[in-house]
Amino acid sequence: MAATAKQSTAAVHTSYDRMKELKEFDETKAGVKGLVDSGTKQIPRIFIHSPENLPKPSDGITTNLQIPVIDLQGISNSKRRQEIVKEVREASKSWGFFQLLNHGVRVELLDSMTESVKRFHEQDKEEKAKFHSRDPNKKVKYYGNFDLYSASPANWRDTLSCFFDGSLDPAELPSICRDVFLEYRQKVTDTADTVCEILSEALGLNPDYFKSVKCTKAQLLVAHYYPSCPQPELTIGIAKHSDPSFLTLLLQDNIGGLQVLHEDRWVAVSPIHGALVVNIGDLLQLISNGKFKSAEHRVLANRGGPRISIAVFFNPGIDEKRPMGPIKETLSDENPAKYQEILFSEYFKYYTTKGLDGESALKHFQL
Repeated sequence: MAATAKQSTAAVHTSYDRMKELKEFDETKAGVKGLVDSGTKQIPRIFIHSPENLPKPSDGITTNLQIPVIDLQGISNSKRRQEIVKEVREASKSWGFFQLLNHGVRVELLDSMTESVKRFHEQDKEEKAKFHSRDPNKKVKYYGNFDLYSASPANWRDTLSCFFDGSLDPAELPSICRDVFLEYRQKVTDTADTVCEILSEALGLNPDYFKSVKCTKAQLLVAHYYPSCPQPELTIGIAKHSDPSFLTLLLQDNIGGLQVLHEDRWVAVSPIHGALVVNIGDLLQLISNGKFKSAEHRVLANRGGPRISIAVFFNPGIDEKRPMGPIKETLSDENPAKYQEILFSEYFKYYTTKGLDGESALKHFQL
């Protein structure tokens, strides 16, 4: 396998027009699934990653560790709420990830979301192509890799992206998944509000602190489709990265493949039916002055599948004029600010322009 990866990577560095290959792929408007549907047995060179960036035994993947699982059952009870706040605080500090049970979103709705995303991605390519776009101002769009032209190499997945900022016309959403998307967005936002209250308390703040500073005003829903891959040893579903969000709530199907980097070891985020995965985003790490961790994670490519996942990124509005920085009430001589004050739009632009290159965008804004 290692030899194959090295040989294929060497081929990538021979003389060829990479930009031409990227454009040819993009102009099909059929995404990665289009490659699979065409019967390809060898993945295009634009998707081949160098061996050092691919999963390997020395990465220390372990089955001995599991990310925390937190149950919100009984949160209205003051004693149980204190226990949940403590659990969330510890998970946010040490992992940056946890799975959430009894979060208030019906399991039937979760299953409907997964199925609706699959229906969208598996419909005729002519229907999907109607939504294909790379216009940053378009609120609903379909594409293969948001950073196709800036990242090198590309990742093995397709995405339907929907930006909810209060001005999205529901008619812009694909009819094949419109109703379930709207219901899910409402319910998962309620869950995020609850999580934000707990996170506020975990930092010693009033429960409504994060809501009052509009940290979750806008939501970006990205519905990912990871097709089966004929050569998963040469590519990856999504490369190592942290999220640019304040908070991310993720629904994943039962295929698996999501891994989080914890103490230099890759730990599988094993699917739990009915659970939502919560992870701390870069913006919350910045606001908490590093107390809460925006953990790096990745998704493996595999021969099975397709794998379906739906992430909702909660952020300030892209037009928010209030600078975001470490919470002043938590700073002291012993705990000085570690990050600059920035506009969310500034951070998001830097993140998307840089692409998923394995380096945290937060480093650019450290003091």
